[in-house]
Amino acid sequence: MVDQVVVGGGVVGAAAARALAARGERVLLVEQHRRGHDKGSSHGASRIFRMGYADAEYVALCIRALDAWRALERASGRTLLDLTGAVDHGRPDQIAAIHAALTDAGIDHELLTPDEAAERWPGLAFEGHVLTHASAGRIRSADTVEALLDLAASDGAELRFGTRVTGVEDHGDSVTLTLDGPGGATSVTASGVVAAAGSWAPTLVGDVLRGRGASLPAIRVTQEQPAHFPSHLPDGAWPSFVHWQLDGPDVYGLLTPGEGVKVGFHGTGPVVDPDHRDFIPVPEELERLQAYVARFVPGVDARDPEPISCLYDNSPDDDFVMDRRGPVTVATGFSGHGFKFAPLLGEMLADLATGGTPHPRFALLD
Repeated sequence: MVDQVVVGGGVVGAAAARALAARGERVLLVEQHRRGHDKGSSHGASRIFRMGYADAEYVALCIRALDAWRALERASGRTLLDLTGAVDHGRPDQIAAIHAALTDAGIDHELLTPDEAAERWPGLAFEGHVLTHASAGRIRSADTVEALLDLAASDGAELRFGTRVTGVEDHGDSVTLTLDGPGGATSVTASGVVAAAGSWAPTLVGDVLRGRGASLPAIRVTQEQPAHFPSHLPDGAWPSFVHWQLDGPDVYGLLTPGEGVKVGFHGTGPVVDPDHRDFIPVPEELERLQAYVARFVPGVDARDPEPISCLYDNSPDDDFVMDRRGPVTVATGFSGHGFKFAPLLGEMLADLATGGTPHPRFALLD
């Protein structure tokens, strides 16, 4: 018998396993795919870190997350976060709301005109209002997942890849999981399970939660298709950026060193079954992205995209879902903006799994 089984070897599961193992819990992490796979939401070399939320609660979480990132870097001995700065531009109401939230939190930032911003960042074109803050940049995402897995293992966690959970049985004060791995079908009983499986979480523990009178909100799984574009500029010319378009979907972008500038529409992809994806970009959407890049990202070659495929596990309000019922802790609904909080989320899930209370905003439905 182990204390906690963590299901999911992406960044949230790895962070939870690491946090639990560091507290002395006996942890088994199981991941249905290989280590470092590209089937979910955590693969790839870069993610944005930014504090530019219009919501005070998320800004507060960002501040805590930055401390958690620095602690993770110290523990792992790796550089995981590069503070290159970030810029938001577009709808005046959205920029004003971010400005107010950062001001209230005491986070240094600047307001610029589009011309001032274009002079500072010639690789971008701007519309509407512009805001920039320095406590932002990019996360070395693939390195982060590896750092968390390595730390979890060094603290005693067992890591099993290529192992799928095919059943979850709630015994009241413990749980038994049926596993299908390289050695065939086995089972493991634990004091608790942390279902940090993102897009797979509803299928994994939805029925068990309903048996306890709780339910997940409707999680909509989408296949997103950002792309890398070759840069004409040196790496230092690129901040992370978000464009709150006056007419069109929201857009994000950042440099991935050695691969180009990643640009994507936020949350516009088709709904998919996470187990049955084609990974093929929608041609019309790729053309629309290229047209956007040709207009607003002049520092890259819009004619030569390298498409990427990833999953979003979208909640109805884009809020995370992290809560516990009995021996079952669940984490999903990260809606394309959870990676920046990963080491903090791991600590929050470890708190939940060992008897803590959920963040009220992230609670399950009763």
